[in-house]
Amino acid sequence: MLISVERLTELVETTLRQGTGNADGAAKVARHLVEANLMGHDSHGVGVSPLYMESVKAGELHPDANAEVVQEKGPFLQVDGNQGFGQVVARQAMEMAIEKAKQSHIAVLSLRNCFHIGRIGAWGTMAAEAGFISIHYVNVLSPNSLVAPFGGREPRFTTNPYCTAIPATDRHPMFLLDMATSTIAQGKTRVAYNKGVEVPENSLIDHEGNPTNDPAVMFEEPKGALRTMGQHKGFGMALICDILGGSLSGGGAYLPDRVVESRVVNNMLAILIDPNVFGGADEFFGDIDNYTDWVKSSPPAPGVDAVMFPGEPERKSRADREANGIPVDDNTWEQLLASARDVGITEDEIERIISA
Repeated sequence: MLISVERLTELVETTLRQGTGNADGAAKVARHLVEANLMGHDSHGVGVSPLYMESVKAGELHPDANAEVVQEKGPFLQVDGNQGFGQVVARQAMEMAIEKAKQSHIAVLSLRNCFHIGRIGAWGTMAAEAGFISIHYVNVLSPNSLVAPFGGREPRFTTNPYCTAIPATDRHPMFLLDMATSTIAQGKTRVAYNKGVEVPENSLIDHEGNPTNDPAVMFEEPKGALRTMGQHKGFGMALICDILGGSLSGGGAYLPDRVVESRVVNNMLAILIDPNVFGGADEFFGDIDNYTDWVKSSPPAPGVDAVMFPGEPERKSRADREANGIPVDDNTWEQLLASARDVGITEDEIERIISA
C-alpha cells in the first residue's frame, strides 16, 4: 500500500508521543524515520518504531534523555547519549560538533551510548548543509550479532555503517555516501522477510556457511548471518567502524557481555572538516564539479539510464514518494497498527489518522 507522508508521520508520531509522553522527541523521531522511508531506506524507516516502543517498555530506551558532554579538548568532543532517542541525542551532539568546527575549522566528535541513531546520512547531511565535509564511523551493539567475518560462518558483529558527506557545489548537489558494511542492512532483510521475497545474491549465508537468498535465516532457527560487502575489504571496513566508533568512544566494540536484550546502542566517530581551511574552497568545489562531470560522462551500461553519484538514488526516491506516497508492506503496517493500539490509541483515532 502507499501511505502519504503526512498520514505516516502522524501515526508514528502519535504512537511515540502516547507511549513516551515526550511530544518533542516523538516529533523529531517520527520525522527522521519517515525521511528514511522517503529516501528509499525502508530498513531505517518507520518499521523500526515498534522496536522503539518495546525498548521503552523494557526500560532500555530513555525517551527523555539528552546528550551529555563527557570531555572537551579544543576541537575534540566526547559525548554520552544516555540511551536516549538516537534521533534526538545524535542531533544534539552534531550541533555541538558543528559549533566546534566553526571555531576551529575541524571537529572530532566521539559519541557513545545512544539508542539507535537511525539513518547515518541524516547526520552527514546536517554537517554538509552547515558547510562541512563529514566522515562517520558507526558501530552497533544489539541483542544479536548479525554479520559473519570474512571466512567465518557465525556472526561476530553487526552492520557497522560508514558515511561521508560533502557539501553541494554550484553545479552539483551534495555528495552523500551512506552504507552498511554488510552487503545489505539487517533492516532490508526484515523488509524482504515481511514481503515474502528473496534478498540479492551474496547477501546471506545459512547456519552452515552456505550462500542463500532466503531472509528467513535471519529470523528463524537455525539462524544464518549477513555477509560483509566486498568480501575481505568490507570485513576490514566493518572492523574499523567497530574500533573507531565503539572502542574510541568508550561505548565499546561488539562483545557479547556488552549486549542487553531490547537495547540497540550506536556509537559514532564523526570528523567534520572545513573545506576552506586552507583558503582553497573555490578550487576544491570547482575540482569536484569537473570531476563529477567527467565521471558521469561515462556512457551507461546496458539496462542503465545514467551513471549516478552517491545521494542521487535517494533524491529520486524522495521526489517519487513525496508525490505518490510511501510503500508499506502489509506486515509492517500491521506492526505499526499493533504498536499504536498497544499504547492505548483508540480504533477511532487510528481510523481518523489513516483516513485523513
